[in-house]
Amino acid sequence: MSLPAVNIPPAIPSLLQRIRAGGMGLPGGLKLWISLLSFGFLLAALVGHGRQLLQLSLDGQGWLWLLLGVGVSLLSLVANGFSLAVILRWLGLRPRWSELVRAYLETNLRKFLPGGIWHLTSRVQLLRAGEAPLAVPASAGLALAAVLLDPLLAAVAALALVAAGGWQNGLALLGVLPLALLWPRWLNPLLGRLERRKASELAELGLEIEAAAAPSIRGYPWPPLLGQLLFVLLRFGGFACCVQAFDLSYSLSWGGWLAGFALAWTAGLVVPGAPGGLGVFEAALLLRLGFAIPEAPLLAIAISYRLVV
Repeated sequence: MSLPAVNIPPAIPSLLQRIRAGGMGLPGGLKLWISLLSFGFLLAALVGHGRQLLQLSLDGQGWLWLLLGVGVSLLSLVANGFSLAVILRWLGLRPRWSELVRAYLETNLRKFLPGGIWHLTSRVQLLRAGEAPLAVPASAGLALAAVLLDPLLAAVAALALVAAGGWQNGLALLGVLPLALLWPRWLNPLLGRLERRKASELAELGLEIEAAAAPSIRGYPWPPLLGQLLFVLLRFGGFACCVQAFDLSYSLSWGGWLAGFALAWTAGLVVPGAPGGLGVFEAALLLRLGFAIPEAPLLAIAISYRLVV
């Protein structure tokens, strides 16, 4: 079963442009409003389907699937740590692989702190420090470039997996188009813009970064991209365990599940909102797969996956 296309009203892009340009003042900032809208949507869904959720239950096999999901999700974080090491190696640094993965895991939970920047700050500081898990500590700009490439490549890899759900009236093509952004001609200016924006945010926290110190990228990042693809597939593996726990794999093809998960996971990663994509991922998943899956079981899967992660 393939996924249908998502129709976006023409007014939405222009509305977002006005917000980014400062033409619309939002008390509290855009992140706050996206978080409130996402949580409001979820709360309405929970209230509307509360009785059906209470009627759902897991048998022993279901609990074993969730336990397996915890293990697969932990493995995905280890893979993400190795992916960061691949990025650093690709940038010309020499990571100490096991130490870097352990340090990556130690900073991962900080992504759920308010602000959504503390895990990035910790990793930039770690890579610059004398005790960095590298043969030679990275420069400030190079450390920032590596830390920013990590989620950027993960988002591009996840969007490419949307094509697993079929053509979807062109959505599959839109999912693979960001792969072109990774050519140096486009990646260098994009990364430079991200560095300047993040450097200004870090400067407000007292961490001075000279983004221009990062060297120009000269090749397509195939090794880091493949590492991030493995990470996202393992992330989906944890989600698939939650689907199996509620015995709903028959409701949609696995390609459809993967496409819906990849789109929702990317939204939780890149849309400014609550730390860790909390609320954004769940809302996007309901909006994308609610046409094929009853909302109560889909909510149970989303909540179980959040707890597993």
